[in-house]
Amino acid sequence: MLNCLIDKRGKYNMKTAIIYYSKHHGNTKKLLDAIVEKNPDVKLIDVTDKHEVNLCKYDRIGIASGIYYGNFAKQVITFAKVNLPEFTKVFLIYTYGANNKESFTKEIKKVARDLYCDVDGVYSCNGFDTFGPLRLIGGIHRENPTQDEINGAVDFYAALPGEKIRRPLRQGGKIVAEA
Repeated sequence: MLNCLIDKRGKYNMKTAIIYYSKHHGNTKKLLDAIVEKNPDVKLIDVTDKHEVNLCKYDRIGIASGIYYGNFAKQVITFAKVNLPEFTKVFLIYTYGANNKESFTKEIKKVARDLYCDVDGVYSCNGFDTFGPLRLIGGIHRENPTQDEINGAVDFYAALPGEKIRRPLRQGGKIVAEA
């Protein structure tokens, strides 16, 4: 059984949660707040507030973070390893200061792959960054995320596939839902 509704255009509105970590300047949270403003049924879950959540009731899970030391925040990675149900559709959203984007999603994609999850899409943009020595020069990307980048995140979310193919069966190795 799908946890979604069909809207007037016949598109599935999948039940969606986004797990996130956004602490440095709140760059990633700005993107997520805009998504929720346009899609109020989306549930945001701050991984610093909750450590164990049953995500099986969601058809799709977003994983969002700023980039810390070239990866998604460790808190998000750990949360996903513990809570992300197998066979779930996921999407990724992240903000970054440096421009070595190729490796930023490697570790979180491995977590998803290990749980047989489909990654439906990835959205990223620059974020204001004052980490380490950047603080001495006042940071980089002071104006980011821009309104265009925020709107881009909303458009990205709206364009995600709207149908469910597989139903999560396990979470943390335990059967928690039937197909």
